[in-house]
Amino acid sequence: MPKLSLAKLERHLYAAADILRPRMDAAEYKDYIFGMLFLKRCSDVFDGEHDKLIGCKVEEGMAHEEAERRYGNNPDFFDTFFVPPAARWAHIIEHLNAPNIGELLDKALGALSDANPALEHVLDHIHFLKQVGNKRVLSDEDCRELVRHFNPYRLRNEDFQFSDLLGAAYEFLINTFADSAGKKGGEFYTPRDVERLMVRTLKPQAGMTIYDPTCGSGGMLIISREFVEQSGGDPRNLRLCGQDNGHSAWAICKLNMILHDVPDAAIEREDTLLHPLHREGGELERFDRVIANPPFSQNYTRTNMEFPERFRWGWCPTTGKKADLMFAQHMLAVCKPNGMMATVMPHGVLFRGGEEKQVRAKFVEEDLIEAIISLPPNLFYGAGIPACILVMRPNLSRQAPNPNKPENRRNQILFMNADAEFYAGRAQNYLRPEHIEKIASTFDRFEDVPAYARRVSLDEIRSKDNEYNLNIRRYVDNAPPPEPHDVRAHLLGGVPVSEIEAQRALYDSLGFDPSHVFVRRGGDARYADFTPALTERTALRRLVEDDAGIRARMGALHERFAAWWQEHAPRLAWLPEQRDLNRTRGEFLDSFATALLPLGMLDRFTLAGVIAAWWAEALPDLKTLLENGFAGVIDGWVDAIADALEDDEASGPIFDPFSHKLVKALMTDYLEQIATAKADITRVKVEKEGFESSNPPEDADEEELESWNYAKDIERQMRELKSEHRDEMKRLTRLERAASRARATATDRQAFEEARAALQPVFDELAALEAALAPHADLKKQLADARVRYRELSDSFLQELKGRCSGKSDADKQGLVLDLLAQDAEAGLASAVGARRQELVGYLEALWDKYRVTLDALRGERATAEGRLQGFLKQHAYA
Repeated sequence: MPKLSLAKLERHLYAAADILRPRMDAAEYKDYIFGMLFLKRCSDVFDGEHDKLIGCKVEEGMAHEEAERRYGNNPDFFDTFFVPPAARWAHIIEHLNAPNIGELLDKALGALSDANPALEHVLDHIHFLKQVGNKRVLSDEDCRELVRHFNPYRLRNEDFQFSDLLGAAYEFLINTFADSAGKKGGEFYTPRDVERLMVRTLKPQAGMTIYDPTCGSGGMLIISREFVEQSGGDPRNLRLCGQDNGHSAWAICKLNMILHDVPDAAIEREDTLLHPLHREGGELERFDRVIANPPFSQNYTRTNMEFPERFRWGWCPTTGKKADLMFAQHMLAVCKPNGMMATVMPHGVLFRGGEEKQVRAKFVEEDLIEAIISLPPNLFYGAGIPACILVMRPNLSRQAPNPNKPENRRNQILFMNADAEFYAGRAQNYLRPEHIEKIASTFDRFEDVPAYARRVSLDEIRSKDNEYNLNIRRYVDNAPPPEPHDVRAHLLGGVPVSEIEAQRALYDSLGFDPSHVFVRRGGDARYADFTPALTERTALRRLVEDDAGIRARMGALHERFAAWWQEHAPRLAWLPEQRDLNRTRGEFLDSFATALLPLGMLDRFTLAGVIAAWWAEALPDLKTLLENGFAGVIDGWVDAIADALEDDEASGPIFDPFSHKLVKALMTDYLEQIATAKADITRVKVEKEGFESSNPPEDADEEELESWNYAKDIERQMRELKSEHRDEMKRLTRLERAASRARATATDRQAFEEARAALQPVFDELAALEAALAPHADLKKQLADARVRYRELSDSFLQELKGRCSGKSDADKQGLVLDLLAQDAEAGLASAVGARRQELVGYLEALWDKYRVTLDALRGERATAEGRLQGFLKQHAYA
C-alpha cells in the first residue's frame, strides 16, 4: 500500500469535516473530527505494538492464546497509550451497524481516557450522544459515516512519507477549523506564519525550556520543537510548557502534543495572570524562551491573584481592556536571566498614556526591548486591529544597558515596519516565506533598512519629542513618496528627465537602456519624448520583453544560478546523515545571495525570498529525503500521482496528475500519446456536436434552437414513420413469410409483391433518413473508440511511470530529484525577475499615462468633438 503523503492525508481529513459541515459550524464539529482521528491513531499504533509483543512471545514458545491472555490486555507491557478492547478500532468496526453506535464511540473515548492518566479530562468534551433540546447533534448514521471515512487508512508512522506527517496534518486541521470558525478560531489558533516568524527570532536550541502562557492549540511550542529538530538538535531534549484558560483550546493543545510525539509536555489549564501553574519549589518556574500571542485587549482581575511580584513594572487598569502589558510583564518575570521572549501585542500598548506609559517607560529605561516589529493588518482570526511583535530580554540589573542583550544591541531598539509586505487573501492576509525571511534576516543583522527598519537609541525615545512613545511610524515611515507631476509637461508635452532618471537603479539592475524608450529634446535638456516608434501604450510591454539588454542580463542570471546549484545541490544529499535542515537552508540562503547579488538584478531580500519560498514548498519532499533518501522522494511523488489518478474525495483530484513535474520529466512521449487521444476526443466531439446543431428549422425560436439536435430529429422522423405504417409493415412481414413457404401459391407471392410495392416509398424515405444519420453513427463510433484509447492509455499510465522509475539506479534517482528541485527553484527565480521586469513596465506605462497626451491635445480633441456635435445638431435642425 502506498505511503500516505501530507497532501493526501490533509485532503482525507478535510473530507471528514465535509460530512459534518452541513449540520454544524466548525466550532462544534472540530471536536468530533479530532476525537475520531485520535481514536483511530491510538488504536492503529496500539495494534502494531500489540502484534509485535504477542509475536515475540509466540516466537519464544508460548501459545498464542496464552500470550494473548497474559500480555495482550496488560497495560504494563505497552510503552504507547494502552487501548482497552472497547476502544479498539476493530471493535468499533465489528459493531458499526449496532443501533447505538454513538454510545459505543463515547464509551470508547471514555475507556481510552480511563486507561491512560495522561488523557485525564482531555477527551471529556467530546460527546457523540450530545443533545441540543431533545435532538441529537450527531445521528448514529452520521457516526457510522465518520467511522467508514476514517477506516481505509492506517495511521502508524511507518505508513507516512515522513514520521511527523500526522502531526503536520493535525496542524492543518486546526488551521482549517480556525479559518471556518472565524472569530472563535482566534481563541485557540495563531497563524503558523506568525509563529514561525516569532520562533525564528528566538532561535530555541536543544536543552532549553520553552513556555507559552497563552498556548491555545500549542502551535508556538510545536514550531519551536520543529525548529530545533530541523536545526539538527534533538527535539526530545526540550521541555515544552504551556497554559490556557479555555478547556477546548487546552484539550486541542494536549492532543497536538501527543500527535507530535510529545506526550510529556506540561500543558496546564488555568488563568495565567491569576494562577500561573508552572512552579518549582513554590516559586515560578523560569524558562529559556517565552513566546505567546495573548488575547488582545482584555480586562483582568487582581482578586486572589498569585505571585503579584511578577508585575513590578506597574499595574495596568483592570478595566478598559488593557491587560496586554500584564501578559508581557508575566512573560518577562518567568524568563531566565539569560532568556528571551517574544509576544504579539496590539499597537495601542506602544503609545497609550496613563499607567501603560509608565510601564513602557520602565521597559525602555531598563533596556528590556530589543525589537518592535509592526505586522501587516488582518493576519489574526477575529482581530482586525493592527498588531506588532515585541522581542524582549530580562535585565536583573534593572538599569541600562541590558547586559543580557548582545553588545551591539544595547541602549537601542530596532523598529521594523513590515506592515506593507504581505499576501492579501480573500478574507485574511498572510505572511509568505519571503516576507518572514526579510523580517527575520533584518532582525538577525540588526541593521537599518530604508523605509523598513531603523535602530533607535534610548535617548531619542526618552527625548521630549517622543516621551517614550514607541509608535513605529514615528521612527520608520514606509509611506510611499508623493507622485511627482510636472505641470509644464502636462501642458506642453514631454517627459521630465528627472522622473526618467529617478529609476536609474531599476534600469541598471535589468540592463535596460532608457534611450530605447525616450529621446531627449534638442531645445530643452530637461525633457524627453517617447520615441516615434512607440505609437501605443501596449508597445511598451513588448519593448521591455524583447529588450536585448534585459535578455542578456537574464541569461547571465540563469547561468549563475546553474553554477550555484551545481556547487551546492550535493549538500542536499547529506541530509539523511546530518539531519540539519535549518543549517542547510541557511547555507542555501547565504550562498545564493553571494552568487547572484553581484549581478545587481535582484536585491538581497528578493534573492533570500526566492530560496525561502522554494524551501517552504519543497519541505515535505526534503523531510522525506531526510528519512527515506532520494528513492523515497520519487516513491512519494509516484504515490501522490496515483492518489490524484484514483482520488475518491468529493472535490476532485488534488492536482492534475499529468502535470506533475515527475511526469513531465519521464513521460513526455507518453503524454504526447495521451494528448493525441484527448485531442481526438475533442475533435470528434466538436464534429458530432456540429452535426447535431445543423439543419435547424427556419421558423425555430431561440429556445427551440438551444435544444435542437438534428440527429435526434432524424431518429424522431424514423420512429414516427415506422409508427405510422406499423400495421402495414406487420402485414408485409406476414405476407413475406407466407410467400417464402414451400407450398406458397402464386397468389401469396403476388400479395407480397403488391404490399411491398405499396410500402416502397416508405422504405425509400427510411433509407434516406438512415443515410442522413449515418455520419452521426460513424462519429459516435469514432468517439467511443477514441475514449477507449484514452482510457487504455490512462489505465496503463501509472504502471508505465512506476516501471520507468524502478528501472533507474540510485545515482539516476538522485540526479532526477535534484534536477526537478532545481527546476522549481529556477522557476521561483524567473518569477522574481518577472516581477522586477513588470515593475519597469509599470513605471513606463505610468509616465505614458501622465505625459503622453498634452493639454493642447485634449483641447484639440474637445474642439473636434464639439464640431462634430454641432454638425449633427444642424443636420437635424436642432441648431
